[in-house]
Amino acid sequence: MLLIPAIDLKDGRCVRLKQGDMSESTIFSENPADMARRWVDAGARRLHLVDLNGAFAGKPVNEAAIKAILAEVGDEIPVQLGGGIRDLDTIERYLDDGLSFIIIGTAAVKNPGFLHDACTAFGGHILVGLDAKDGKVATDGWSKLTGHEVVDLAQKFQDYGVEGVIYTDIGRDGMLTGINIEATVKLAQALTIPVIASGGLSNLADIEKLCAVEFEGIEGVICGRAIYTGDLDFAAAQARADELNGEG
Repeated sequence: MLLIPAIDLKDGRCVRLKQGDMSESTIFSENPADMARRWVDAGARRLHLVDLNGAFAGKPVNEAAIKAILAEVGDEIPVQLGGGIRDLDTIERYLDDGLSFIIIGTAAVKNPGFLHDACTAFGGHILVGLDAKDGKVATDGWSKLTGHEVVDLAQKFQDYGVEGVIYTDIGRDGMLTGINIEATVKLAQALTIPVIASGGLSNLADIEKLCAVEFEGIEGVICGRAIYTGDLDFAAAQARADELNGEG
């Protein structure tokens, strides 16, 4: 079970939001590259970056901070990024900069042809981010709820050749209310590609619950607010996950 620290970027800083609300942000670091180093030193084996400004602008905004993070840790562990990625040129530029995985979210739902083209051009590097509430997919920084069922869309995108799905329960994100295990397992069971859980991780008990269902196809979990507030000790949690999975 990969525990993947999230570094959410807003105006060049590392922040956390509550339920995707840009006005409800808490700044955790003025230097995202230092934060990246902190998580790698604590045992992270992948990092999850989000260009929050980009997600709302529909184009990259925090590239300077992203490049600084890649310069700091990009040759040590894989780094994945989502937020504002709407064209193939942007994907190519980011991969050239040293990112391992590109996450396509809103654009995948609104323009499936773009996702298909991305998978064709950059096979092995494309993840899809599906944000949902009550089983329905949301787009545009969670501001719009669609009629699409998560499982249906995920299966369609799997056929395109995406490497995996990051599934976020937006009703729980940033709220420390616990991962939606049931919905995550349901999605993983419907797919042959890995699922990464996201949204609501609050404590070690959540990690243990996820490890218990890892065999269903749940590869990892995004760690956000809980590791910044201290509710979850990242290094201890990854060590526990490895122990439960027989890797310790």
